[in-house]
Amino acid sequence: MKNRMIFAIDSILIGASLIIILGLIGYVQPRVISPIDNLITNEKTVIFSINNGESILIDDNPEFSSPEQVYIRDNALITLKPGVYYWKIKKDNINEIRKLTIVSKVDLKIIKAGDIYNLVNGGNTRLNVEVYDNQTQINKFELSVLEDKTTNGTKFIGTQNEI
Repeated sequence: MKNRMIFAIDSILIGASLIIILGLIGYVQPRVISPIDNLITNEKTVIFSINNGESILIDDNPEFSSPEQVYIRDNALITLKPGVYYWKIKKDNINEIRKLTIVSKVDLKIIKAGDIYNLVNGGNTRLNVEVYDNQTQINKFELSVLEDKTTNGTKFIGTQNEI
């Protein structure tokens, strides 16, 4: 009877110890908090947040042939151009690769101010802008993100700059 009691107590202590050890191992493993895997967004600035890790690797191909290493304390705001990116926590035993897609957003805002117009690039990519007076092209220029330019005309066309 006494041996059974000792065996039961030992079993409980060993089981509890194993659960605690497994919990601690899982706790120290790096974990991704954000962004979620396969995120598709038109926001160029993305919050990266990880637990129990120091840095991430970001590349435009899943083989990570030319990765950029970014050190992260609590959170990191990283600005990326539109495109597809692959990223992972930099750790020897962690190989989970995540994907992030930033889609282009073309947004030419036209604000009338008397006889002239203020054109603003409200998207997330450079724009080529053509200005027409009726059917005749009178001006052509580029607008960076959030850049504005004052012009006159009757028709305005903004297209994504592919550079």
